[in-house]
Amino acid sequence: MSQSPFVSRPTPITNATHFQKPSGMPVHKYGQYEAVDIPDRTWPEKRITKAPRWLSTDLRDGNQALIDPMSPARKREMFDLLVRMGYKEIEVGFPSSGETDFAFVRSIIEEGAIPDDVTISVLTQAREDLIERTVESLVGAKRATVHLYNATAPTFRRVVFRGSKDDIKQIAVDGTRLVMEYAEKLLGPETVFGYQYSPEIFTDTELDFALEVCEAVCDVWQPGPGREIILNLPATVERSTPSTHADRFEWMSRNLTRREHVCLSVHPHNDRGTAVAAAELAIMAGADRIEGCLFGQGERTGNVDLVTLGMNLFSQGVDPQIDFSQIDEIRRTSEYCNQMEVHPRHPYAGDLVYTAFSGSHQDAIKKGFDAMEADAAAKGVTVDDIEWAVPYLPIDPKDVGRSYEAVIRVNSQSGKGGIAYVLKNDHKLDLPRRMQIEFSRIIQAKTDAEGGEVTPKEIWTVFQDEYLPNPDNPWGRIQLRSGQSTSDTDGTDTLKVEAVVDGVETVLTGSGNGPISAFFAALQNIGVDARLLDYQEHTMSEGASAQAASYIECAIDGKVLWGIGIDANTTRASLKAVVSAVNRSAR
Repeated sequence: MSQSPFVSRPTPITNATHFQKPSGMPVHKYGQYEAVDIPDRTWPEKRITKAPRWLSTDLRDGNQALIDPMSPARKREMFDLLVRMGYKEIEVGFPSSGETDFAFVRSIIEEGAIPDDVTISVLTQAREDLIERTVESLVGAKRATVHLYNATAPTFRRVVFRGSKDDIKQIAVDGTRLVMEYAEKLLGPETVFGYQYSPEIFTDTELDFALEVCEAVCDVWQPGPGREIILNLPATVERSTPSTHADRFEWMSRNLTRREHVCLSVHPHNDRGTAVAAAELAIMAGADRIEGCLFGQGERTGNVDLVTLGMNLFSQGVDPQIDFSQIDEIRRTSEYCNQMEVHPRHPYAGDLVYTAFSGSHQDAIKKGFDAMEADAAAKGVTVDDIEWAVPYLPIDPKDVGRSYEAVIRVNSQSGKGGIAYVLKNDHKLDLPRRMQIEFSRIIQAKTDAEGGEVTPKEIWTVFQDEYLPNPDNPWGRIQLRSGQSTSDTDGTDTLKVEAVVDGVETVLTGSGNGPISAFFAALQNIGVDARLLDYQEHTMSEGASAQAASYIECAIDGKVLWGIGIDANTTRASLKAVVSAVNRSAR
């Protein structure tokens, strides 16, 4: 039959951009970032196969961005945390900025709080009085670095300093010389002393001028064998794509004349929301060290997040050489020190990042855990000995100190897989698929009626009330007392069951080709027409005292229902499962 030419048909969408309209925002005020001419770039082919050097700037860059800067006690708490985690380079303050920072640096030196293998770093501007005060704060330290910076970008040269390129370069050169002079004057032989220089606002500085300033600084410091210089190239304000940031680092790395004696350090901020990517690509492009803060604390949108960076390595099988195994303790300490909360969706550390509410996600996660257990058992090893492969979970939450209890959380968007996961994980009950569907509808009705989240405790309470009557809640027609089965030589089982039926002590008897069949026959005597559809069982633990869980699917008076029984004896567990289903049919 031909289709009428007058039938209306929907018009296909051919170009979704057709619906976009000009925003009306003043885009003309903003210029594009400068591209780097490096056609033979090599970083796109690189992979990060080992951890970079790390510098935590939580106590300086992170602290100065707080509404309420850390008290000495909070600063010490943060310092001790960073040491425990394994950071070997820690920027501990800006001693010339005020007495609080100066006193803190003195306290950790004088109290012996700095391990011998940890290098502390302090920041200073390029003024002589500030440099002297900064170096003075380090007297007695075993390993210390002075970090000097001055802005080199065109806008700062024109607006802030009103000086030429030569003037700006001279500030860096003179500052470097002063650091060396005061270190020679104030620090004794017990101090292993290092130097770091930053052409501030590197992301806006012309590459050839940034290189010129860094080379001039190196001419003064004279890096060589056993005499490293740290050149930090900060994205003080993130301006470009991470790929362009990487190009700038590859260009600098190629053109520095004493590259083998330079630690090239990357210090991204997150103004465009791509600091993590910028840091990773910079390492691929030749950077040696990353500077940042735990959870991305810092000015404006923050410094690059050291937790995300380290855990990104871990998730790819690369040891970050930083211990994140107790991530909740790290988060709690950071929140106390900074007086700022970590977002619940924060990568790796947020309250909800290993949690699935979606039914399809929950089902995939449950199947992933089941497959891991099966694969490990087939190889005769534990789950920890095989490669992690669970959908929607990039890492094993247990590796960062999280329990599996919060992986699956149930609300109105959840499905059978999530509820089944909770029962298996918390109560060792591996529900058959059709029983999962049946019980999920019961939970769905609860969430639809009440809204919000259903906790694992509430799921278990509903499950018990629905399937497992107990002395505190003895609902149903039948309460099982005891049962005894005998087998004849012809394979017939005779079952005698003592029970309370409708409140009356009763003895039920029946025969069949097994205890369950015999019990169905016995139930006929009290008017229960039940037929077995499916039967499954499993042990809930190992050992002689292990209990068994039996699952029975029955057709009872036209209804299809599941029952469950739990008992150390598998036969009693099966009888309890039948009673569970029968009682539910009359409820």
